[in-house]
Amino acid sequence: MNVWLQIVDTAGAVLIFIGAAICLLGVIGMLRLPDVLSRSHAATKPQILGMLLVLAGVALRLRTGMDLATLALIGFFQMLTSPVASHLVARSAYRTGQVDHDELLFDELDEQLTEEK
Repeated sequence: MNVWLQIVDTAGAVLIFIGAAICLLGVIGMLRLPDVLSRSHAATKPQILGMLLVLAGVALRLRTGMDLATLALIGFFQMLTSPVASHLVARSAYRTGQVDHDELLFDELDEQLTEEK
């Protein structure tokens, strides 16, 4: 086996491990954080970064054109849908009164919802 391929495979394995560790930290944050808004943040930010690192590690291991295109599509759609879903969960929690308004530093949404039309 070529030395270059060994280096690339090792880098791919390291990226997969780091991405999995970041995803694990996001899951721990989802379990340990106290409110819906904090949990939605923990569900989105580290999960996207961890998933992108895992996809980069898999791309370094596979190295074929079709696999790279598939991984790029997976990354694109995950980056597109995950933050939107988290935003909708946080917005619905806010509208149903599950958010403690005393804990918020800025509450710009309250002005928009109570505004008379």
